[in-house]
Amino acid sequence: MNIVIVNSATEGAKKAFTLFEQSFQEKAIVFGLATGSTPIELYQLLRESDLDFSDKISINLDEYIGLSAKDEHSYHYFMREQLFNDKPFKENHIPNGLEHCEEIEISRYENILKQYPIDLQLLGLGTNAHIGFNEPGTSFDTRTHKVALTESTIQANKRFFEKEEDVPTYAYSMGLQSIMDAKKIVLLAFGENKAQAVKDMIEGPVTIDVPASILQKHDDVTIIIDECAASLLKRS
Repeated sequence: MNIVIVNSATEGAKKAFTLFEQSFQEKAIVFGLATGSTPIELYQLLRESDLDFSDKISINLDEYIGLSAKDEHSYHYFMREQLFNDKPFKENHIPNGLEHCEEIEISRYENILKQYPIDLQLLGLGTNAHIGFNEPGTSFDTRTHKVALTESTIQANKRFFEKEEDVPTYAYSMGLQSIMDAKKIVLLAFGENKAQAVKDMIEGPVTIDVPASILQKHDDVTIIIDECAASLLKRS
């Protein structure tokens, strides 16, 4: 793991942006993308940059089940607003939240991942160390699957909805093995509320109780964290 500690989320976004630039220089084609509040500053930098994604392919980590692509709470909508409207890609792939037959959607998305191996995968980190919607207890060999969201994840996401009962309780998510298949991984985590998850991810044992700990076994992963998120780490 390459651990980069920065003074702020803004500085972290700038560091992540340089890794996207580097991937362009390395002729990367397929970018795995994440949602949530963490990558918003990075997406702003990408929107304002000269990087041209018109020959690139995006594959998103996850999507809520039950929300249409036009729903303002969907990840389809988030990605259009935060990136795609200003930076069109050749192709965008996001799970179909309205496909209620999980076998059909899982098969469709797995075929996409096989067709387009991910060059650079962007990740955030949940307070319980989940990545994507892979909650604690998820097997390390999972691929795309249907996920029942934990209460902690529902509580973390309810701020985006008018009422807690509106928060979806299921999602489609790339699995941990799907994430590990990416050639390069960049994870962003900022704030004191991520400190324990960061410590467990980096310094703890590799265990399904800490999904992000599997990243210790990846050959090319960069962890970008601010001082608050790094506050529990041992310092050499």
